[in-house]
Amino acid sequence: QVYLVESGGGLVQAGGSLKLSCRASGRTFSTDLMGWFRQAPGKEREFVAAIRWSGDNTLYADSVKGRFTMSRDNDKIEVYLQMNSLKPEDTAVYYCAASKVRGLRTGERDYDYWGQGTQVTVSA
Repeated sequence: QVYLVESGGGLVQAGGSLKLSCRASGRTFSTDLMGWFRQAPGKEREFVAAIRWSGDNTLYADSVKGRFTMSRDNDKIEVYLQMNSLKPEDTAVYYCAASKVRGLRTGERDYDYWGQGTQVTVSA
């Protein structure tokens, strides 16, 4: 089992920044990939970004490319999502997820473990 705890959400004005953190614990050695997803009210959960525990490759949704940056700290077993130039449409609950699948993946079904989520609200 892998446990994920997100933090860093909050209320910010459009154009502002927030940094989300996700701390992983448990059998983290069984995972290869970490991702961030989000779910806005009335919408399905969608992929935001992904990073592997090894290597330098990251993957982003087109809607956040150039504004969001995902990074990791292998010693702390944490991943982060730096969100800049936030827009009202970025408002959502943001979830951290871990996958045992090798390689960068964007589908929810490829992820095995999920955090509880953290609310991000961007005001106009």
